[in-house]
Amino acid sequence: MTNESAPCEIAIIGDRFMLPGMFADHIREICGARAVLRTLCLPWPDEPMEHGYARPGLDGLKEYQGDPEEIVDFIGGAEVLVTHLAPVSAGMLERLSGLKLIAVSRGGPVNIDLAAARAAGVRVVNTPGRNAGAVAEFAIGAILAETRLIRAGHEALRRGEWRGDLYRADRTGRELSEMTVGVIGYGQIGSRVVRLLRAFGCRILVADPYVQLSAADREDGVLHVALDELLAQADVITLHARVTAETTGFIGGAQFAAMKPGAIFVNTARGPMVDYDALYEALSSGHLGGAMLETFAIEPVPADWPLLKLPNVTLTPHIAGASVKTITIAAQACAEEIRRYLAGEPPVNPC
Repeated sequence: MTNESAPCEIAIIGDRFMLPGMFADHIREICGARAVLRTLCLPWPDEPMEHGYARPGLDGLKEYQGDPEEIVDFIGGAEVLVTHLAPVSAGMLERLSGLKLIAVSRGGPVNIDLAAARAAGVRVVNTPGRNAGAVAEFAIGAILAETRLIRAGHEALRRGEWRGDLYRADRTGRELSEMTVGVIGYGQIGSRVVRLLRAFGCRILVADPYVQLSAADREDGVLHVALDELLAQADVITLHARVTAETTGFIGGAQFAAMKPGAIFVNTARGPMVDYDALYEALSSGHLGGAMLETFAIEPVPADWPLLKLPNVTLTPHIAGASVKTITIAAQACAEEIRRYLAGEPPVNPC
């Protein structure tokens, strides 16, 4: 428990998405004068993140940004670190003896060595679900872009081509109310996607072996099925699972072959769960009708990546979770964790 009257030195490392000033404003609002703040702004997303395997001493970390030496110098003797992407490795923790709490403004604190933090007695908290609403909303937009031919019509007009044929009965889009949509993963994002889909009147299947459906979804006719059943029946399949050893690469050639001819595949989750070579084959052969891809195994994607060349794919640069509300939710959650730490209360989201 901390001294409830002593000032607390807090180092804030934000970026051009998770603004340092946003963190600072919310911390000052609920922690008052005890919070002694200093801020640093990293250049993400204008400059890409790195991965731990690319730099000695940062093994096990991924999706981070910031030079370790500069990060350690900035944190100095701070008791609390608030960050979005700054790395904290085992070697760095050895030099941060004053650090007691790390608040990470993301659902997966993959930029922190959690085992090393536990060994050093440093509490790590995160903000699960911070962007659940943003991603769920984006997923609905992605589904509509494919099912209602928004992308196809847009690209044609860009080329100066009027696609009147898209009005033909054999080529036009379908309404969600006449389709079966399969949702893989029923966590904070997947469950929100289901709630939004219910308003469209479509038949909804959910595959997730680790959770049960809500009472409202069950009463509304949402069905909890095995993955194989979902793949065989769904006209649209939207992926919302988390990356684990079990799910890495689990949507591959066999799964795409099991999908209905003409099915649409949407991934606003994570790239490593999908075999993109197999997806390319399924799309280029015409077995799948289309795909919408928001995340990739390697980011940025290579300029010569084959999926960039296909006419039946919509691609966006990993922006589904980016919204002003996401920033606000994450900053508020981090501020509340710091307030609880200063008051000697247990954390809301310990890692």
